[in-house]
Amino acid sequence: MTRHTVVMVATSYPRFPGDTIGTFMEPIARGVASRGHQVHVVLPWHPRLQRHGDQDGIHFHVFRYAPLAGLNVFGYAGSLEEDVRLRLSAYAVAPLALTSAWITARAVARRVGATMMHGHWVIPGGAIAAAAAGRLPLVISLHGSDVYVAEKHLAARLAARAAFARAGFVTACSDDLRRRAVALGAAPDRSETVPYGVDADRFRPDPDRRARRRRLLEVDDTQPLLFAAGRFVRKKGFEYLIDAVARLAPNWPQLVLAIGGGGDLDAELRDRARARGVADRLRFVGVLSHDEVAEYLAAADVAVVPSVRDDAGNVDGLPNVVMEALSSGTPLVATTAGGIAAVVDDGRTALLVPERDEAALADALGRLLSAPEARRLIGGAARQEAMRSHSWARVAERFEAAYEQARAWRSCPSNSRRAMV
Repeated sequence: MTRHTVVMVATSYPRFPGDTIGTFMEPIARGVASRGHQVHVVLPWHPRLQRHGDQDGIHFHVFRYAPLAGLNVFGYAGSLEEDVRLRLSAYAVAPLALTSAWITARAVARRVGATMMHGHWVIPGGAIAAAAAGRLPLVISLHGSDVYVAEKHLAARLAARAAFARAGFVTACSDDLRRRAVALGAAPDRSETVPYGVDADRFRPDPDRRARRRRLLEVDDTQPLLFAAGRFVRKKGFEYLIDAVARLAPNWPQLVLAIGGGGDLDAELRDRARARGVADRLRFVGVLSHDEVAEYLAAADVAVVPSVRDDAGNVDGLPNVVMEALSSGTPLVATTAGGIAAVVDDGRTALLVPERDEAALADALGRLLSAPEARRLIGGAARQEAMRSHSWARVAERFEAAYEQARAWRSCPSNSRRAMV
């Protein structure tokens, strides 16, 4: 297997240890590096970014682009409002950010003798990587909102189509994203679904963490505890979960729902809980570190992922918390949105319900809360499956295979002319 010097162009990455922004990017980069490849990550500057130089075998290259501090909205989930529309400030800084990213990626590739370009999020990382790649093989990885932006904006759609034409291989974290990328111009025979992995050592059953977190929440071991986490945006579907809790409340007077996260819909969700009469059941616990998410999952009786395809058409590729709940052995109730159904076995490793159906969601939650043995069996099967099939080491192998396919495609004379972007 060829050992590559890989330049990864990304617009999100955990900004500091424990950050929950772009959490999948760190194990992707580390996994590729652990297989003997040199990995250089190109990232936009952010005031909270603590990545610089060489860290844990990854080489970081940070570019600046904004003349004013308030305009640092490029990447790190800062460009979209409620994840459905671009912020005006994002339009303002896009030309500066794209140019700076392209110059940096190209300069890094030349300086380190890169043999592979890997763009994350087709818009903008894939388009930037395609422009900076020159004659290098190119892999593009899709993660969710990038495809949505390409579908909704003509300029982004044209840029995505050009990047897909240039790419030797495309990966997507869900079948839904892959199908939509093919509709935008990705080659079906040079694309594959590669679901995210999970750290089974961090996300695991742990009686001590369960007891500690419940004590901090002031929830005793006899009280049913639900847990959900994510940014407070439409596609997470938290409003339907609040409505489901309202349906459960009469039969479960001690039920508590802890929701980790924050974002544009914070006030709206709190108002909804009050309007449904369940504000006293909810614990809005704020933005959590990765380790805190693991602790809440260990503490919960049931994890909930009520994701939806929002009214604008945006949907998560594969929410991180799905894999984390499976690995934690915490029985999961989730919708069929995005790539969730592809990584769970309904009735065996999780319960799946239709999107936007608070009655079905409440029914599934009630069935699990009423059946401790079913929770134990589902949680145990989920953890076994996560450990067997969804390790980050396995994901790294599949990215390595994508590099080889991109290299082979690039080596064909008829394709090499496309490399001159």
